[in-house]
Amino acid sequence: MSPGDDPTIPELTTARLRLRGFEDRDRAPFAALNADPAVMAHFPSTLDRAASDALIDRIRERWANDGYGLWAVERREDAAFLGFTGVARLPYLDAPEVGWRFAQFAWGRGYATEAAEAAVAHGFGPFDLAEIVSVTTIGNARSRRVMERLGMHRDPADDFEHPNLPVGHPLRPHVLYRLSRHDWNRIVRERSSGLAPPLLQR
Repeated sequence: MSPGDDPTIPELTTARLRLRGFEDRDRAPFAALNADPAVMAHFPSTLDRAASDALIDRIRERWANDGYGLWAVERREDAAFLGFTGVARLPYLDAPEVGWRFAQFAWGRGYATEAAEAAVAHGFGPFDLAEIVSVTTIGNARSRRVMERLGMHRDPADDFEHPNLPVGHPLRPHVLYRLSRHDWNRIVRERSSGLAPPLLQR
């Protein structure tokens, strides 16, 4: 059985995507993604192959330790590896964070929103989380739009300086968006009743 077939990692499907556990065949495309300066523009640096492989290993460990984590995302029509999304606990945040990272060729197609929506729904459903947050650098407009499409809200009082970056680093200031289970359930009810448009139409 490959790591991606681990029965402790649920598999999710959306209209276009499959969210599954990371497999060894993902290591090469994941390394290419993490070595792309455009993809990593809002991180301190790109990752070499060793660091990228180590990240996959940590992702697998977090599933085992926390019971939730990050999924590899592939396109259903051709099984192309697109990136990752999921919900993970970070030591400097007071609630689990939904995050994503996608290869450049997958940008601009709504994949991040579609995948993150599935992750959030599972987080408030089977994972039984009370709140989910998301963070990024102030200038990451692309990710901030995804957060807003998910129904997340930012209170500037929650913004913070990333503890893993040195004082004065241009990427240190971060914004934080929140979404409660109560608000998510309201969004789902409004969408199912037609009072709000589907997520990708917002």
